[in-house]
Amino acid sequence: MPIQLGTAQALKLWHSVNLAQVHGDQPDLSVRQLTILLMIYMEAPPHTIRDLAKNLRVSKPVITRALNAMGKLNLVARRRDDADRRNVLVQRTVKGALYLDQLAALISKNAKNL
Repeated sequence: MPIQLGTAQALKLWHSVNLAQVHGDQPDLSVRQLTILLMIYMEAPPHTIRDLAKNLRVSKPVITRALNAMGKLNLVARRRDDADRRNVLVQRTVKGALYLDQLAALISKNAKNL
């Protein structure tokens, strides 16, 4: 059953979740980084830089920069595709999964306060 939110409620939820993230101890991700992370975790693998760039309609360097930042935080990992050495596969990590679990809990908690 879809949740129906008015404009003010949707913005209040978005604001409260973002504010809680800023106040929390988890790393702050940009909207682009978070979108990439969600794609990696919510869509079936394999994930390549090329495919992520195509799906987000951005250049490969944009994806690479975002992955570099998230890789430093251990939210994603990269490795060469053994089947095609030209491709780099983007992989999930335990820390990335925990980050998204905590984010989901934060969204749920803030949605209850609407």
